[in-house]
Amino acid sequence: MQDIRHHFGQRVRELRLRSGMSQETLAHRAGLDRTYITDVERGARNVSLVNIEKIAAALTVSIEYMFSGERFSATPTYQQKDFTEPIQERFKYHLDPETRVLAFTVKGLLTPQDVAYMDRTLIGLCTGFDRGEISLLVDHRFMLAADGEPAVYSPEVAEKAVEFQKKLLNYSKRVAVLCNSQFMVQNLNHVTAISGIYNKSFQLFGKDRDMVQQAYELLGINGNELIKEKK
Repeated sequence: MQDIRHHFGQRVRELRLRSGMSQETLAHRAGLDRTYITDVERGARNVSLVNIEKIAAALTVSIEYMFSGERFSATPTYQQKDFTEPIQERFKYHLDPETRVLAFTVKGLLTPQDVAYMDRTLIGLCTGFDRGEISLLVDHRFMLAADGEPAVYSPEVAEKAVEFQKKLLNYSKRVAVLCNSQFMVQNLNHVTAISGIYNKSFQLFGKDRDMVQQAYELLGINGNELIKEKK
């Protein structure tokens, strides 16, 4: 039977890999040595509370989430096989001029270049409206890696997402995001806090029907042409 050190090490490894981080990246973000992270993942370290806090922050999750029951495989993400389709085929959007809701959905994972493409496309649509006139409905339920499991923004993608969201601040009234996991809720809470859109953005995860209906209620709409319950 594995002890708590091995269980914690496996947890760190799976969250790191689902974030597209190397051990070097995680170590740098946590302010720890790479060899220390290696030992943690091997279950060879009795990790202090201070370093648990550092590792959790580097993974953009709470300490509580580190010990939650939501688990993933330890398959590396942000690999070449995750990007076989161009962003133009995986990114869809729809602007409803009546409700003034801009909806968009993404299938698969994102590169910084993909976020830049989405930035140009969506901000271009927003420029025809006044400040705080647009509501956004974002669907990240299908942001899955090649293995079919959820993944979250890599650090590089998160940096671009922050820049994108700062621009959206000029136009957005309220944002509802359908997430693929509680991990993504944690990840996007971190991104929106940095961008300044946190008070306007609601990251949702739960039963599909409940999540979609909650998003509609938050935005004051009865439905959406693009983003609906899964069939």
